[in-house]
Amino acid sequence: MSADTATSVADTEAEAWALLATVTDPEIPVVTLQEMGIIRDLQLNDAHEITVVITPTYSGCPAMDQIRADIADGLRPLNRRVVVQTQLSPAWTTDWMTAAAKEKLRGYGIAPPNRRCGSETEPVSILRFMREAAVASDEVSCPQCGSIDTVESSHFGSTPCKALYKCLACTEPFDYFKPF
Repeated sequence: MSADTATSVADTEAEAWALLATVTDPEIPVVTLQEMGIIRDLQLNDAHEITVVITPTYSGCPAMDQIRADIADGLRPLNRRVVVQTQLSPAWTTDWMTAAAKEKLRGYGIAPPNRRCGSETEPVSILRFMREAAVASDEVSCPQCGSIDTVESSHFGSTPCKALYKCLACTEPFDYFKPF
């Protein structure tokens, strides 16, 4: 590979990452897929193809088709074929969300996850998650007023990855993005 080709590939890769940084989550449009930790990798090949590796927030996420389409649309200015590859292992965890994503969730009226579940190198197992969730007594702060005087109304909110809570201080209902 010549120096010009290597520079061109690096420039295209940087452009692709910059374009992906603008693609928002279709269910939570104030956060990007990168901030959510859904985009795992990006690769370019000699066939003028860009492969984007994504991990869904959970395996049954109904937004996956829209996410794939949004990624392809976001990379359209590069005039390359886009392949979106789903990677299920390691499983996505709320630990992959950036601090900026958590603050944007709060500003949008969704309480962000309030504890870590594992790490990048040691993903949480579903059995450990279920065991910890069963005994966890999370203090969930209301994104409206900040009170921790909140109660879970339903274990499932607007999507299965969120629980529905109610603030007893300001009486507002809100979603809580469950840590997993």
